[in-house]
Order: sequence, then structure tokens, then C-alpha cells
Amino acid sequence: MPKGYWIVRVDIADAEKYKAYIAANAKPLAQYGARFLVRAGKFENPEGGSRTRNAVIEFPSYQAAVDCWHSETYQEAMKLRLPVSTADLVIIEGYDGPQPG
Repeated sequence: MPKGYWIVRVDIADAEKYKAYIAANAKPLAQYGARFLVRAGKFENPEGGSRTRNAVIEFPSYQAAVDCWHSETYQEAMKLRLPVSTADLVIIEGYDGPQPG
């Protein structure tokens, strides 16, 4: 079964208030087996649009990624993020097929 991922891009208007969201999202992310692969590191944006903060979060399955987003605990955490940030979030299934080589 392929893993699931959240691909997240965020602009944060109030970094102090955003910290409350980070604290609140820890519980649902842990509950659904999430692991950060990318979290706000240095980046270049050679094509298209961008936001100031980026993350890639891995889940043990696509279903876990979907269920986490829809969970009551994540929806409560998200209420802390919405007034202080603008985000793009994609939930996507991992790929286990052939690779370039």
C-alpha cells in the first residue's frame, strides 16, 4: 500500500499566533503516524508561484493522510491557523513504480 503525503505551502501573517496551531496539530499528526520530510527549510522557486513556508508530511498510507485532515482534532487545530495564515494543501498518494535510471 503506497504511503500518503500532505504537500503544504503556507504564508504566515502572525508567527506568534501560528505557534498555537503548530502545538495543536501535533496530536492529530502523531495519532495518524505522520512524519515531516520537509519543514520550512531553505528553498528555491524556479517556476510558478510559491509561499514563504513549505512542508511535506508523510503518512503510513493515503487513507491515514485523508483521515488525519478530516479528523475532529485536526479540524480544531486548523481553526487556529485559518485567521493567521493562507495555505495550499494537497493530499496525495505516494508512488511505488519505476524510477528514472
